[in-house]
Amino acid sequence: MPSHAGSRPAMIPPLGRRQFLAGAGAAGLSLARAFSTVAQAAPEIDYTIRIAPVSVELAPDKVIKTYGYNGTVPGPVLRLKEGRQVSINIVNDTDIDDIIHWHGLFVPSEADGAMEEGSLMVPAHGGSKVYTFTPKPTGTRWYHSHDVAGTDLTRSTYAGLYGFLIVEPTSDPGRYDQEVLLAAHHWDGRWVSMQDMRKGPPPDNGLEVMYAAASFNDKILGHGEPVRVREGERVLFRLLNASATENIRLALPGHRFTVLTLDGNPVPTAATVDVLYLAPAERADVIVEMNRPGVWIMGEIDDDYRKMGLGIVIEYANEHGEPQWSEPPKATWDYTAFGRQGTAPEPDGVFPLTFEKILGGRGGYNRWTINGKSWPNTNPLFTVERGRRYRLVMTNKSGDTHPVHLHRHTFEVTKVGDKPTAGLMKDTLNMVRFTTAEIEFVADNPGPTLFHCHHQDHQDEGFIAGASPIASSTTASAVPKSI
Repeated sequence: MPSHAGSRPAMIPPLGRRQFLAGAGAAGLSLARAFSTVAQAAPEIDYTIRIAPVSVELAPDKVIKTYGYNGTVPGPVLRLKEGRQVSINIVNDTDIDDIIHWHGLFVPSEADGAMEEGSLMVPAHGGSKVYTFTPKPTGTRWYHSHDVAGTDLTRSTYAGLYGFLIVEPTSDPGRYDQEVLLAAHHWDGRWVSMQDMRKGPPPDNGLEVMYAAASFNDKILGHGEPVRVREGERVLFRLLNASATENIRLALPGHRFTVLTLDGNPVPTAATVDVLYLAPAERADVIVEMNRPGVWIMGEIDDDYRKMGLGIVIEYANEHGEPQWSEPPKATWDYTAFGRQGTAPEPDGVFPLTFEKILGGRGGYNRWTINGKSWPNTNPLFTVERGRRYRLVMTNKSGDTHPVHLHRHTFEVTKVGDKPTAGLMKDTLNMVRFTTAEIEFVADNPGPTLFHCHHQDHQDEGFIAGASPIASSTTASAVPKSI
């Protein structure tokens, strides 16, 4: 696969994230090696995932050469049983080492699929690794490459390296008539200077990624089979934003979405919305009551992105004709609508985190900082003690959005802007431009843990940090809980 021209920012040496742990000699590495030995001795393989080149026919005249899992994009749906141990063999038939992250699962750091935590890369040219873990918690999770892409827009989450992972509870009431899984993705990216296009960031901003196509699963709007429904059905849509960098806003004219879960976790308030907003890595399980017979387009409310392909046809039984689209009512996405009233308990520690951009200038790449530092100088960003509760007070001082993700934990959203909320549990939270938010988590999964922006370019340009379970040197100190 070709690499795009250009160079990395000076602060990110080639393969810097891969090499960081390789030279560290940390305990995390010895744990990873011990884990690998045990995992490879597992007597039975439940699933095999093969990483390999694949061609995706989005439409007859739009074929994307990319990488995928088991020859499909998205990869195979992994339906795992709550509490039942699973062994997954990963085979890498590409020309670079790669790795798979089990996003949203409570797994040991050495099995999480992030090299910064001590997980081992899967060697190129036919190498393999077996990972064994007990999946939890229940809900809609996903798996994806956690490799560095840098300037190469054919790698990691820019590629087709993603798939649904659903941890099924021991009992499921199944209060729906059919289930539809849709993963949004943007394709055919290129680096551009937004100011040269006379829109977007100021003239000294660095390069940004723009796309030529978008799809649900492996088809752009108007191609592939429609979602076929019957009047009166309750349809469960499991929706995933698998884009490397783009937010999505979805609507289905004449219908509304009742949000049951966000990031796989049941919401305290099952609010109903006209427009569903998902940042990269976010998921939502929604119920749609099929009560408006016709042939409709469910898709991105932005005309340009919908015309680029981000949509799918919803077809009622015995209905025919051209799919219809109409603008949804104006809507503002508000996380607190899905929470409940209440006050979070006092945390054991508070970590203020400020996100800023260092502009790369025309033709250059931006750099991102957390509290003035970029990876690897952000490792560890903070230290925690097992069983204690911590608050992250986050301030986004940039004009970009940041879907921040905490590995191996679920956090509670406690404040968005100046609005307190309680009970909303997530693993990824979108920090809108020039906003603040607070989240809290219990340090109940020992081991090195990553915190990063899920925009692939932001992550590769320094927006990534480590949390350490051992109180040693830190780059950010917890504020006493009385403050």
